[in-house]
Amino acid sequence: MMNLLLPSAITFTLCIYALAALLALWRVLRGPAAQDRVLALDFVSLIAMLIVLVVGIRSSSSMYFEAALLVALFGFVGTAAMAKFLLRGEVIE
Repeated sequence: MMNLLLPSAITFTLCIYALAALLALWRVLRGPAAQDRVLALDFVSLIAMLIVLVVGIRSSSSMYFEAALLVALFGFVGTAAMAKFLLRGEVIE
């Protein structure tokens, strides 16, 4: 029973994540303010990390988990840099 449930659950999860990423990308393109776009880009990086983790579960490879850690790190640094730029107008002082 478990062997039949896991592949379909992974496929369903990836479809839902793809839909969420598309909706967030729509907010990036149509966001009313720059802050909304930064928040949507942060959400896209979170969804990308989750997709990499689910693919790692599907393939049973630990390399995907390291890649997910890098995606999370770059997403955080990018969001912090964009927020600082919106706040002060410069990233490096």
